[in-house]
Amino acid sequence: MLVGTLDTKGVEYGWLRERLLRAGVEVVLVDTGIMGEPRVAADVPRAAVARAAGTELSLLRSAADRGAAVTTMARGAEATLLRLHAEGRLHGVLAIGGSGGTSIATRAMRALPLGVPKLMVSSMASGDVAPYVGSSDITMMYSVVDIAGINSVSEPILANAVAAIAGMAGSFARAGADRPPRLGAGPRPLVAASMAGVTTSGVDAARERLTELGYEVLVFHVSGTGGRTLETLAGQGVFAGVLDLTLSELADDLCGGILTAGPDRLSAAGRAGVPQVVSLGALDMVKFGPLESLPQRVLDRGVHVHNPSITVIRTSQAECAELGRRVAAKLRSATGPTAVCVPLRGLSTLGAPGGPYHDPRADRALFSALREGLRGSAARLYDYDTHINDPAFGRAAADRLHAMIGTVSAAA
Repeated sequence: MLVGTLDTKGVEYGWLRERLLRAGVEVVLVDTGIMGEPRVAADVPRAAVARAAGTELSLLRSAADRGAAVTTMARGAEATLLRLHAEGRLHGVLAIGGSGGTSIATRAMRALPLGVPKLMVSSMASGDVAPYVGSSDITMMYSVVDIAGINSVSEPILANAVAAIAGMAGSFARAGADRPPRLGAGPRPLVAASMAGVTTSGVDAARERLTELGYEVLVFHVSGTGGRTLETLAGQGVFAGVLDLTLSELADDLCGGILTAGPDRLSAAGRAGVPQVVSLGALDMVKFGPLESLPQRVLDRGVHVHNPSITVIRTSQAECAELGRRVAAKLRSATGPTAVCVPLRGLSTLGAPGGPYHDPRADRALFSALREGLRGSAARLYDYDTHINDPAFGRAAADRLHAMIGTVSAAA
């Protein structure tokens, strides 16, 4: 599927369609333009896209709010792609554009299931693409120059995009018979796990144990987007259980770090009644950007350069106490089996005994606030005299989740 505004990008979309046909790919061209006349014929005209959004094109053209009209066409494009996907006609999506075209096309792409090839060639792709990608698997390609004609710079870039989507769509179509109809419908139950570089050893041990027990484990990097993706999928009920051992995004949310997943992190599994085992991995740190970007207010804290792009500081005793209260408040409202595994000897590689973030007083403030907040709730709390990266801790957490999943399955 080619999705774009054919009044402003018609020539370029016509070029893409011709190249894709030459590559042996069937093409359906969807027009999301509003005002000007299309410069190439569409297979799904703009009037049909508007109707898919529940309105008429004439009303959008006369609307005073241009932004609202664009949003409506994005909604129509989303409905159109979902219909084509349901009909089995969609094996990949390619779009090109600037900020407006990228917003329209990526909204439609984000609605498609994971695994469906999605490629966006955009002049916006060298900046923050999180609003466009969200928790989907969209591939962003920087156009270098604006999408304004076929020239010596844009032609090879667009040719690469054609080759990429043709290859991805072909592979997707050929593998269709072997692909589960939806995420979580495969032969092995899915478990989500959260991980950071500073909790890798413990989570790897848990993942290996769960794999031995017959699960497929999807690991999410707690990068903000990773946590939001975990929450989205947990809310959709695709996981048999969640092993949420790394919660650093909550520390970023509290302290103004750059990798927050927002205030709803650690909520979806509980709302959905999904069995969850939670730990406190990496709550001993907050992530900021490069060293020179650190706010003045944190320069007197324990500063550690994680890599050239990420600098971390140690969470304070007061911050740890507040994090304990926040974790407890979220878990108190869980509707499914919930356990918290507390590694008493440290929450990260930096927080291990002898490490730069080893601060037993701050850790105790976290543990104490968590215990007090969970008092009287259905969530169970278990102490382990280990570090979070001790393989024994990871295996114990995995075994506990396995037992909880078994109890839920037996009850069902």
